[in-house]
Amino acid sequence: MEEIKNRITAAWDNRDLLKETDTQKAIHSLIDLLDQGAVRVAEPDGEGGWKVNDWVKKGVVLYFPIAKMETIEVGPFEFHDKIPLKKNYAQKGVRVVPHAIARHGSFLEKGVIMMPSYVNIGAWVGSGTMVDTWATVGSCAQIGRNVHLSGGVGIGGVLEPLQATPTIIEDNCFIGSRCIVVEGVRVGKEAVLGANVVLTKSTHIIDVTGAEPKTYRGEVPPRSVVIPGTYTKKFPAGDYQVACALIIGQRKETTDKKVSLNDALRDFSVAV
Repeated sequence: MEEIKNRITAAWDNRDLLKETDTQKAIHSLIDLLDQGAVRVAEPDGEGGWKVNDWVKKGVVLYFPIAKMETIEVGPFEFHDKIPLKKNYAQKGVRVVPHAIARHGSFLEKGVIMMPSYVNIGAWVGSGTMVDTWATVGSCAQIGRNVHLSGGVGIGGVLEPLQATPTIIEDNCFIGSRCIVVEGVRVGKEAVLGANVVLTKSTHIIDVTGAEPKTYRGEVPPRSVVIPGTYTKKFPAGDYQVACALIIGQRKETTDKKVSLNDALRDFSVAV
């Protein structure tokens, strides 16, 4: 592993090394390790935070210039791409419904269910998670265990800048229909996002459950129940409503992690 890391780091600083066979082997070995879940772009640091492995992201970026375009035929379907499709789902214990696609270099833990959806290179998806119809998991995104990404959810990818943290959805979260979570936003464990919540690094995530509002950016606290909202912002042309997200409560301890999103939000009368 250390040799792979050193070769990738050297090639990042000197792109001429990409022409060397040993460098190319190191990059391909990294992609295979990502595909097997042996390495991750980001991982829990054991203290409630996350550690980003920059050298792994460098390897993914360097994979594109050395990979060759190839025709991929799947029955009557044909693709033309640099990255092969993931294979051996039965052996991996992953359920994949047509027309779900995961790229080689993404990791799907045993017990993942993919409805017609898409998982990009570098992503990590934990056991028991459902990637529902037309949901997308972007490059290097980290999706925890027992997560439900509802229909049409968009989880943003990130390769550059290298120091940027990937988008992270932690264990046991419910992400409602058509939600968008991008730019390295972190959604804490057991949080619930109602339909159409959009979260970027600059989105105001406002906790309105207390006497005074409390604003977060880039992070949803664990067990939060979140819905779309707006707040008033002054512009030279006048006052206008700007989109935000509202934390309207905490997920109850009595809410079983396996219940439907409707059940999880029933007490708050939130659409899913």
